Amino acid sequence: MLRLFVFLATILVVRGQSTAVNRCIIFSGDLPLNVYIENCVTPPCHLPQLQDAVINIVFRAPRTMQSMSTLATAFLGILVVPYPLGQNAITCNFLQNSFCPILEGEVLIYKLKMYIAPTFPVGTQATVEFRVVDQNNSAFICIRVPILIVPAIGGSFGSRNSTAIASEH
Repeated sequence: MLRLFVFLATILVVRGQSTAVNRCIIFSGDLPLNVYIENCVTPPCHLPQLQDAVINIVFRAPRTMQSMSTLATAFLGILVVPYPLGQNAITCNFLQNSFCPILEGEVLIYKLKMYIAPTFPVGTQATVEFRVVDQNNSAFICIRVPILIVPAIGGSFGSRNSTAIASEH
């Protein structure tokens, strides 16, 4: 009964919203309990260039884990491009309701931020696979979602130096 309550409370935390993501086809890993990419329910998700895409993921830990990392790979036609997440790749630092090490069966809320760099110009269409791996580099969750890079929201980013922006993230 307590597990059901925790699960329902967790889903409410992400406002009951979900983004329609798919199971990965290149990398392994199960689908998480819930995924919500902010401002996107139905892909392709429109991600503003020069800003962070925010991906809320709710998942159940399949085993006890000391640490976790998130990896992203973009697929642009026949090109496969590993997408560096920098410090955002340290999954444990972005758990909203727990910390590492985590225990088997824990329901976790994870907020992933991915900076949309200028190397992906406005109009770029891609499919991205995000996977979370444990300390042994074994993937346990993986999502696949089509994206479209759109102009920055607010317009104040256009006049800034991209080198300065990159150093802020």
